[in-house]
Amino acid sequence: MAVAASGTRERPVPLRLRRRAVVAGIVVLWLVLFALLRGRQTLALAAADLTSLHRWFNDVNDTIGADRNSNPLFLYFFNEIRLVIDTLVTFVQTLVSQPPDGRPVPQIGWLGVVAVAGYVSWALGNWRVALLAVAGFTFFGLQGLWQESMDTLALTLSAVLVALLVGIPLGVWAGMSSRVNRVVTPVLDFMQTMPTFVYLAPLTLFFLIGPASATIATLVYAAPPAVRITAHAIRSVPATTVEAAESLGSTRAQTLTKVLLPMSRRTVVMGVNQTIMAALSMVTIAALIDAPGLGKSVVQALQSLDVGTAFNAGLAIVVMAIVLDRVTTAAAVRSERTRHPGGRRRWRGPLLGAGAVAAAVAVWLSHTYVWAAEFPGEGGAGRSLASAADTVTTWAQDHLSGLTNGVRDVLTTTLLNPFQTLLTDSPWWLTGLVLMALGAVLGGIGAAATAAVCVGLLVGTGLWQDAMTTLASTAVATLLVMLLGVTVGVWMGRSALADRIVRPGLDAAQVMPPFVYLVPFLALFGASRFTAIVAAVVYAAPVTMKIVADGVRGVPATTVEAATAAGSGTWQLVTKVQLPMSRGALVLATNQGLIYVLSMVVVGGLVGAGALGYDVVAGFSQGELYGKGLAAGLAIVLLGVMFDRITQAAAGRTTRVPGRR
Repeated sequence: MAVAASGTRERPVPLRLRRRAVVAGIVVLWLVLFALLRGRQTLALAAADLTSLHRWFNDVNDTIGADRNSNPLFLYFFNEIRLVIDTLVTFVQTLVSQPPDGRPVPQIGWLGVVAVAGYVSWALGNWRVALLAVAGFTFFGLQGLWQESMDTLALTLSAVLVALLVGIPLGVWAGMSSRVNRVVTPVLDFMQTMPTFVYLAPLTLFFLIGPASATIATLVYAAPPAVRITAHAIRSVPATTVEAAESLGSTRAQTLTKVLLPMSRRTVVMGVNQTIMAALSMVTIAALIDAPGLGKSVVQALQSLDVGTAFNAGLAIVVMAIVLDRVTTAAAVRSERTRHPGGRRRWRGPLLGAGAVAAAVAVWLSHTYVWAAEFPGEGGAGRSLASAADTVTTWAQDHLSGLTNGVRDVLTTTLLNPFQTLLTDSPWWLTGLVLMALGAVLGGIGAAATAAVCVGLLVGTGLWQDAMTTLASTAVATLLVMLLGVTVGVWMGRSALADRIVRPGLDAAQVMPPFVYLVPFLALFGASRFTAIVAAVVYAAPVTMKIVADGVRGVPATTVEAATAAGSGTWQLVTKVQLPMSRGALVLATNQGLIYVLSMVVVGGLVGAGALGYDVVAGFSQGELYGKGLAAGLAIVLLGVMFDRITQAAAGRTTRVPGRR
């Protein structure tokens, strides 16, 4: 034979090229069948229509409401939990935000709160962080948002306290027991996959709408980071250190308290940081179920398209996020430095003692005198900020509308509308088969099975078309996120200077709650689904940039040097070496981008994104649509689980060593 005679063999086609060819074939077949079957079996449902499942959810809600004070499960379990949480929240609110019975002001007024915030920040961090905290809390009063800010702080602290009381012990247990870790990890994965909106509807079913439900939703959302990071910190302690302690006769409890916890203290404090950030994000979103505070101001302003008020309240949320983030980050750094005392530390004790006395005096003054309890002034700075934001909005709409509307119309016409039409006008079974086939090609049989289950349940929710509309917005936003993330991430990964310049901004962007991102784009693009998409891109881009940058930086320097020595230019080096060798990071970035985008696109239901986001919001505000909103929350979970499993399986396939099983 010719091949045998020449001693050569045909090179097999690389697996990734075969996958690309199969994916292209699936898409082409989908387009052909779409052209033939367009508009058939689309499972369309009007905005006011309900399915039997939605009515059943409404009936369950009514039944629970009728039996809430007679059913033993509620009398001795759910109502008791609600009572405990409500008591805790009320206690914290009476301290700093809401006047208790018999007093015109809270127990601790503005002067005491500012003093305590400054002192705690100094004790946990340093004097720079203390100045930031004092300035930030004073700014809330100048904005005219003192009580709203304190309500947000009270709910956040209440939720964080309970989340840490549960999360840190569970994380320690998971860190010390592989069996517990195997059980806990899938639950944490599922909880962190769900967008923030999804926690609200089922919890209101059992705990009613109000601050208690908002706090419970917040602590459920904020607990997973505490568990996961604590477990990681415990497992990261060197095994040799643990073995040395045990060989010296340490008991399990002594090993935990004398070795594991002290050596993992900084990481645990960073877990507290992430828990606080997650809680603050969730507290603002929980305004949809009547949580008091800054979130309610933002929601009301967004619903009335009042950009100035939304900007003022959103800025307060950003300031609070920055202050809490800097304080906990500084606390993590100080927890590491306590092992290496410096010469100046001898003065720190007396100074902290004097600071404690000053803070106590300020608390007494704010408890006793009205001038120290009620923030002086009437929020003139806040009105000026709102007025300036309205002025800028008007200027942007007058002078930039041509550009912004052009960008919106081009992307909507050329990308969003065609893809949404393909998803919503295809027969449901055809789109479902395509999703399962893509899951099989990209992630394997397990991902395909997950896609099949999720597709079936999505049909069962009765919101297939709304789910496909949300899927279209999510896919387009994720595509834009990855284009931006790869571009900036490669730049950061290749340049240490670029990384030092850009990364602090990305870190700051990740502490801001999602509501905040809607405000500037509402001013630029008006209320539309495109506004939600752009806000989702900006919200999700930081995490993808950092993951891509870390992946590119992780490519061995010897490989880069070899490619450079072989004559590769910058473009060839990036496209032929660094990006292919960081495929695992790219898939992980896509996974995280999808989850972040899905969360934000749903939040965009407040500014005209429609689809599942609108269904959830309408379910909270209109009693007859509660069941539909609950079904929409379930549909969001299903989309998130499907995206997460396919991309995680794809990441596992990408990073697997060729030739191994």
